[in-house]
Amino acid sequence: MKTVNDYEITDYAGKLAKGFLRNPLTAVLGAFLLIMGYLALEIMPREEDPQIAISGGAIVVAMPGASPREIENIIVNPLERKLREVSGIEHIYGMAMDNVGIVNVMYYIGENREDSNLKLYDKVMQNMDLMPKGVMQPLIKPFDIDIDIPIVTVAFYPKDESKVDDVKLFEVVRHLQQKINAIDNVAKTTLKGEHKEQYNVEVDMGKLSAYHLSMGQIMKAIQSVAVDVPDVKGKTRKNNLVIFGVKNAIESVSDVNNVIVAQYMGSPIYLKDVATVTKGIDIQNFKSAYVNMKSDSNATMDKQKKQITLTVAKLAGTNAVFVAEDVVELLKEHEHELSELGIGYLVTRNYGHRANEAVNELMHHLIITIVIIAIMLVFALGWKESIIVTFTVPAILAVTLFIAYMTGQTINRITLFAFLLSLGLLVDAAIIVIENIHRHLHSHEADDRTMEELLVEATDEIGAPTNIATLAIILTMVPMAFVGGMMGSFMKPIPYNVPVALIASLFVAYIFTPYLSLKLLKKPEHNHHHRKKHKKHSENKGDKS
Repeated sequence: MKTVNDYEITDYAGKLAKGFLRNPLTAVLGAFLLIMGYLALEIMPREEDPQIAISGGAIVVAMPGASPREIENIIVNPLERKLREVSGIEHIYGMAMDNVGIVNVMYYIGENREDSNLKLYDKVMQNMDLMPKGVMQPLIKPFDIDIDIPIVTVAFYPKDESKVDDVKLFEVVRHLQQKINAIDNVAKTTLKGEHKEQYNVEVDMGKLSAYHLSMGQIMKAIQSVAVDVPDVKGKTRKNNLVIFGVKNAIESVSDVNNVIVAQYMGSPIYLKDVATVTKGIDIQNFKSAYVNMKSDSNATMDKQKKQITLTVAKLAGTNAVFVAEDVVELLKEHEHELSELGIGYLVTRNYGHRANEAVNELMHHLIITIVIIAIMLVFALGWKESIIVTFTVPAILAVTLFIAYMTGQTINRITLFAFLLSLGLLVDAAIIVIENIHRHLHSHEADDRTMEELLVEATDEIGAPTNIATLAIILTMVPMAFVGGMMGSFMKPIPYNVPVALIASLFVAYIFTPYLSLKLLKKPEHNHHHRKKHKKHSENKGDKS
């Protein structure tokens, strides 16, 4: 009788089947793959959509007192021409407004963000000598798309506007913002629609001209907080060293009025000489946010209340679900405190919850698809064969998930779409192997051969054509990796994960399908008449020879 060692293996499929068929570590390997896949599924950061690295920036140039036409002619247009000299820039957008010009720069997708920011900064700094007189220092702000997209937005509103004014609401929300910003993996928090307390300075343009002053001088004077500073002594009478004797803050309208703007004819010019200073809110901020509230369930008209929206963004590559849950938990901890102050809040956007729901829904559909495949295989091959093929699907997905986690990917709609896309292809190799094993076990020669030889030979026979077919499918996915632009970056998980899943399907089919077949399947007992007839036919064939 032949043994498994008598069969000449010609493909890697047979070598893998032979190596793991009787190996006691095969079961351990299978359990390890399933555990690693489950851990990767739980640990991998979850997002609704894949993050796309976009590089660019904005150059903000202030020129107090200039009109939009002046800003356009002497700042925006020259700056746009200079920025065209930088390689890698795809779009340039210029905006001219009162007192300020803004030029936004967008690099081609795929450009290195750090290099792009450095080139942008260098180009602006190299041409500072071309800036017109009276222009403030340019502000260069690189875009950071990873932390500029909020995952949680919360609207804070006063329950009774007569008790909570704009300034009080801002102070409370600002204090809560500081605590939220300390949460792990929270990258950036911003406030929208807030009105801050400030000293408003209304400049008399006639007096400004009379003293030959500019708006730029007024701004610099206020920013420097140039109040009347007393002399600084080295030591006091008690031999205590004095470092600085003035509070570095503005505390009253009088402090602002006494800011020294310039010297004229040997005498100081104070801010109160050219402007009127009042205490209030930021009157230059015309942006306000409102939330519609219904007083009761039968109300047909909505009541608008002023609100401040707090946005929370996460660090790149972190789990949006965990960050959002931590933010919501902190809000619940301060819910009683906010209620006592007369402030309510609404979570208007929870990206983490949506991402988690999207992942769970797709995983649910994935499980349903696996069950449907298993039921179909019961009628096509048998329930034991169906169990064997069904096991390979979670094993393949576990390998793919683990590799995706190790390469820094996140679970999002596109990643799971890649898994769903490849699901029908994943079972091909396992079905081909189990079908060939089924055919060999039911052949008349199976009675005279060992189970090990049948399994190895059946796996080895289909190795070469299965490898070529899988390679052909992989090659159809590879060109998608070279698609450029926004769509290429968005769809990148497909050419990354589908080939990995297909390669994993080959190894899982060649290793575990023969192993499980050895444990679950048996050679069927053929009819004695057929066996006797087959033996007689062999003897007659021998006599003729």
